[in-house]
Amino acid sequence: MKKNQAKIEYIRGMFGRISSEYDFMNRLMTLGMDISWRRFLISMAHMPENARVLDVGTGTGDIAFEALRLDPTIRMTGVDFTYEMMEVGRKRPDSEKIGWCRADAMELPFADKTFDAVVSGFLVRNVSDVRATFREQMRVIKSGGSVVCLDTSPAPHNILRPVYLFYLRIVIPLLGRLLTGNGDAYRYLTASTINFLAPEVLADIMRDTGFEDVTFKRFMFGNIAVHWGVRP
Repeated sequence: MKKNQAKIEYIRGMFGRISSEYDFMNRLMTLGMDISWRRFLISMAHMPENARVLDVGTGTGDIAFEALRLDPTIRMTGVDFTYEMMEVGRKRPDSEKIGWCRADAMELPFADKTFDAVVSGFLVRNVSDVRATFREQMRVIKSGGSVVCLDTSPAPHNILRPVYLFYLRIVIPLLGRLLTGNGDAYRYLTASTINFLAPEVLADIMRDTGFEDVTFKRFMFGNIAVHWGVRP
């Protein structure tokens, strides 16, 4: 098995194992702040009325459900490569308003220029090829449409860095083990956070892919970033 394929299969299995506790752990780890980050992401997508919107790496559909709550006219499609995560989402109220699709973020099964906006939350740090992922999002979005990405950011070099690294390396895996029995999964998730691209680097990749007006905003003392850009 190729190295990238091995990583893909590991991540797919890992998210499958933690799918039933995923939303609860997200609320706990972020002290509930992830809800406001998703709302900000949706606001930066600038979705027109009756927009066709794609949520890549939708998981249990947190972004998709929030977007529909804020604007019931949108037509939402959620894509994820982990069946178990989407099954949790399908049990939530109003899940029939989302078109659920199992697919890889780097091989989206949609025609060119299908969507008015493409959004993702905590996806990009888990893909094996960030550039390929953004190229696919560029391909399926219409001209003038926005791509918005919410993800973690490496801890800034400031006075809070030791505290945050202790939280990531010790506290979160411990909580994961005690509350879900999946300490290994949360060790991976924290390692992927620590080793992820700096926001400036991710913004440059989006520009290199062809997006214009690329910018980002940091949250949670610089440990979370929302990036957005427009297809010309």
